[in-house]
Amino acid sequence: MKDSDRKQYLARAVDDYVKGRMNRRRFLGVAAQLGLGAAALGSGIARPFLGSPAWAASDDDLMPSAENLAWVKEVSAPFRGTTLKLATESTPPSNVLNGSLKKFFEEASGMKVEIEILPLEQVLQKLTLDVASQLGTYDLYYVDQSWAASISRDVFDPREQIDAKPDLAMPGYDISDFLPALVDGICRYEDRMVGVPYDIPIFIMMYRKDIYEQMGFQAPATMEEWLTQSEAITSEMGPKLYGAAGQMKSGHYSLECEWTSILWGNGGSIFDKDGKFSGNDEAGLAAMAYYDRLHKTMPPGATSWTWDGQGQAIAQGVAATMLSWGEFFPYFDDPASTKISGLMEAVRCPKPASLRTPGECGFGEIPGVGHQGGSSLAVSRNSKNPDAAWIFMQWATSADTQALITTLGGGTGPTRNSVYDDPRVIANRRVGAGTTRHLDVVRETIASDMGSEPDLPAWAQISSDTIPVNLGRYFAGEIASAKECMDQIAKETDRLAAM
Repeated sequence: MKDSDRKQYLARAVDDYVKGRMNRRRFLGVAAQLGLGAAALGSGIARPFLGSPAWAASDDDLMPSAENLAWVKEVSAPFRGTTLKLATESTPPSNVLNGSLKKFFEEASGMKVEIEILPLEQVLQKLTLDVASQLGTYDLYYVDQSWAASISRDVFDPREQIDAKPDLAMPGYDISDFLPALVDGICRYEDRMVGVPYDIPIFIMMYRKDIYEQMGFQAPATMEEWLTQSEAITSEMGPKLYGAAGQMKSGHYSLECEWTSILWGNGGSIFDKDGKFSGNDEAGLAAMAYYDRLHKTMPPGATSWTWDGQGQAIAQGVAATMLSWGEFFPYFDDPASTKISGLMEAVRCPKPASLRTPGECGFGEIPGVGHQGGSSLAVSRNSKNPDAAWIFMQWATSADTQALITTLGGGTGPTRNSVYDDPRVIANRRVGAGTTRHLDVVRETIASDMGSEPDLPAWAQISSDTIPVNLGRYFAGEIASAKECMDQIAKETDRLAAM
């Protein structure tokens, strides 16, 4: 199939799915055949904590850099009156840009920026239709990491724009300031950068310090320690309080995320170096034995929860720990929304029992307990205003704008190294809504513990259907043993991976 035909077919399939003319399983199969990774389709992380920062900021603290705005005004002179468009999922960067910051860019540049905040499947619908038609309706693309391979040739590599347009280069933009692990794990495909890192949800360890002090525990340093501590808390305090909270809903991507983290943390991998499913090997079965025990330390509702239910179990004081998305931490600190403000602590993920190297795995899989789910921002090659879009993209992803996004956006994790040390970010390292007191843990996790899923066309169907459906059946008692479950996943996964 020619590339143009593939893009047209993919655009029609996404459109049919969004409009209800194609079911999810059929769509995932089509996406796999057409080389689109859509593991996170329709399952973006809810972010209930977005809101005002806890620290008392002056007006100057909340203003973008005057120097940067002066550059925007000068370089944008030829583009005054231009309208730029971006369709994006509801993420902290997009919400803060749209709600608080773009007005400063618009005033300085004389341009208008239209940001559409949509469910993730509708973002994909807009993107694929725009790529297939080459109409350039959208100037910038929000790119989930699982879409990078599919559209890598339809966006500008930002290094090309820096080299080709030195007169449009933002002073101090410094592309090397983006955390290297994110560049490699989120927006690099083969020899290209598919935009720059934009957003980084990632697993960290969170625990109730008051419960741990009462039990005489230190923060869980290893996977085994976390498990035994969770068992002890459940035994001592259940059913009022359980040791851990999970995201184990059958058939949902959240279950795959949690299982993957536990698999990696017990020395396993999804694929071996020959590209065969390896969740049913010795390490994979050890991970399932671990997961069985951990499941018994969770509240009974865990098998019906995605990450939302998991987060609420912590927020309402039902469970003492969770290994999950760090973006929930600022919400836990909000006294108006939770029962546990000031009681949670964040630490690096527990040390794995052993850890396979990427060279021991297949399809670019990178084992790490800190499961990540990031995205990129890129300029479309179909844009009618690529230079104007590049100006906005530099400003929107600059260190100064990221610092504002982090403080105004509820303590979200930055993708630039320097932003973690920005005085405005450091000033909010205190208990309260939108805290940033967990961000050093996020940065260390990105550098040392980050895990990335494999990159292959069939991963859309494998991660959003094959794995969580069979795991759900196992935990519901419909599959007799962990080995039978893993063998069934292996059979289906190897068939899909070979297509």
